[in-house]
Amino acid sequence: MQTVLGGLFEKLLADPEFGPKFVKSDITIKFNISDPNAELWVTPGDGTTGEVIWGSNGNKATVEMTLSGDTCHKFWLKQIAMPIALAKGLIKAKGPMPKILKLLPLLKPAYEAYPEWAKSYGLPV
Repeated sequence: MQTVLGGLFEKLLADPEFGPKFVKSDITIKFNISDPNAELWVTPGDGTTGEVIWGSNGNKATVEMTLSGDTCHKFWLKQIAMPIALAKGLIKAKGPMPKILKLLPLLKPAYEAYPEWAKSYGLPV
């Protein structure tokens, strides 16, 4: 989970289009993931480069998302859309969702990269 999902977010934050826009948004996202259990934070970091952090820390989440590892995998494969996952309760979210929904179009590089990324780690695509 840390290698695949953490690596994906690190790649996304390094993207010249997404990274600076995410940092500028000043949004801290906390993902509570089950099966396997993990706590993942994606933050604006020092204000110049975003940061991926695993586990509890002193950050305060702007948005908190709770989902399973399978739902996360399906989301990045574009097999399930965020609004549908929210409506079905597959993803539970706390915080100002309009901010997150505005970031969704910027995720295009991750959507494009994820199938090969997942395949390289032996995940079903």
